[in-house]
Amino acid sequence: MKLNPSEFALSKMLNIKFPIIVAPMFLVSNKEMIIESINAGITGAIPALNYRSVEELRSAIKEIKQETKGPFGINIIVNKSNFYYKEQLRICCEEKVDFLITSLGSPEETIKMAHQNGVKVFCDVVDVKYAKKVEALGADAIIAVNKEAGGHAGSTSYMELIPLLKSECTIPIISAGGVGNGFEAKKMLEHGADGLSIGSIFIACNESGVSEEYKRACVDYGEKDIVMTTKLSGTPCTVINTPYVQKVGTKQSAFERFLNKNKKLKKWMKALTFVRGSKRLQKAAFSSTYKTVWCAGPSIEHVKEIRPMKEIVNQLIQEYEKGE
Repeated sequence: MKLNPSEFALSKMLNIKFPIIVAPMFLVSNKEMIIESINAGITGAIPALNYRSVEELRSAIKEIKQETKGPFGINIIVNKSNFYYKEQLRICCEEKVDFLITSLGSPEETIKMAHQNGVKVFCDVVDVKYAKKVEALGADAIIAVNKEAGGHAGSTSYMELIPLLKSECTIPIISAGGVGNGFEAKKMLEHGADGLSIGSIFIACNESGVSEEYKRACVDYGEKDIVMTTKLSGTPCTVINTPYVQKVGTKQSAFERFLNKNKKLKKWMKALTFVRGSKRLQKAAFSSTYKTVWCAGPSIEHVKEIRPMKEIVNQLIQEYEKGE
């Protein structure tokens, strides 16, 4: 069956040619990547926490709008570990980004304020229970994070998660994880997804501001080299299993686990873990050594060279069309 990319719900919702969001990747996504994704006929999002201040976030939004015409989004962590949440939300609404992606918390306040300002909200979910909750709150779409995803992956395969969410929810389902080329994109869309969120294969693009060593690691390592760690944010996160990661381990200490379970200290422990992990990731992303922690997903198996965003997107579309 021929599937016209422009006919999928995500394409129609954002008026894009191909239903792909370049996933918001912490310390990887930047305005240059977003501009190139828009120019290539897709869209993308940046984590708000990629900017040191909310005013830097505002400046980046303005610069993207000046450089290109097309939709883009901002990813906001909406739980208590993000002390800048309310300011980030305010600025995104004031600048009227096209969509917000919420992660790691209740999106209720975000949805209410965003809709008052004409901004769509897509919510990360890993199961049907949370998906039904965010739909009831008024989310415009669900980003179904499966176990094949990079970063904070889910626990269910896309083969099970997409049909389940499609049967239980009425809003569009955007699948996140398990896509490294156009053939896999077609397979995912045929499986019922209304759009795709793709991240890891873009880490090694020319426009990414991370180190050449990080990009080279995405080329040199593959699917079998991806492991889960809880040391970065407290929540399981996929990283490349470099010798350094093997040395420091992937599990929190007994003391860290105890603090995370303590109701009074949990909020502050999660925030501390996130800050410590963020600094470690920041050092890893921009330093020039393999002795660091690099976040990525299994789809780096398909990354064979460092090249421009435009080439990566064009290949995805060509492979999709070839697979028809």
